[in-house]
Amino acid sequence: MSYQLQFGELAAYAGMFANGAAVTLGLTAASTLLGVSVGVLGAAACESRYAAARRLSFAYVEGIRNTPFIVQLFFVFFGLPALGIHIGEYTAAIAAMTLNLGAYSVEILRAGIRAVPKGHHEAAAALAMSPRETFIHVLLPQAFAKVFPAVASQIVITMLGSAVVSQISVADLTYAASYVQSRNFRAFETYFLIAGVYFVMALVLRAALHAAGRRLFARNLRGAR
Repeated sequence: MSYQLQFGELAAYAGMFANGAAVTLGLTAASTLLGVSVGVLGAAACESRYAAARRLSFAYVEGIRNTPFIVQLFFVFFGLPALGIHIGEYTAAIAAMTLNLGAYSVEILRAGIRAVPKGHHEAAAALAMSPRETFIHVLLPQAFAKVFPAVASQIVITMLGSAVVSQISVADLTYAASYVQSRNFRAFETYFLIAGVYFVMALVLRAALHAAGRRLFARNLRGAR
């Protein structure tokens, strides 16, 4: 094989790669805060006594889980303008990532809520706590403690899946890679480097989330045993 690797040519684009990585992490942070919040609301709806709320949450979860993320992204960015809703590419990326992460978070949190021992429900009722108070103060903290590793993994998956937002001209890490390889024609070196950066970011993000989970939910884990 006559092809010779020349990773040195990528050094000139280090700033662009760094900016792209920062955009990727920024999108992930914003969609994590919003997506997990949507997951909490969806899980609450699933546990609601109102059938309409349960059906709406179920339809949302099934609709998102059974369609490709890139289609969801294109629907938000290209489809909504047909209804007169015009949003920028970064807002569209965050919205699509939020909806996607939110749907998976609903299912994860619902599993955690149903894993809370029945005796804790009864104890809350004995203390005359309302269903809302029981959900917020008893069920949700324990559910998060039980399923936080799964939530953390889904956040990492969302970050990796965000690579497709480059298709709507969001200047993320993949967008930077596409730009660079179109200029220097070193596709192997460029995408090899980008794959390595995603790999490192995923490892660091997962470790940071797990450390935060242990710190935040240690008391709830002890209380749930």
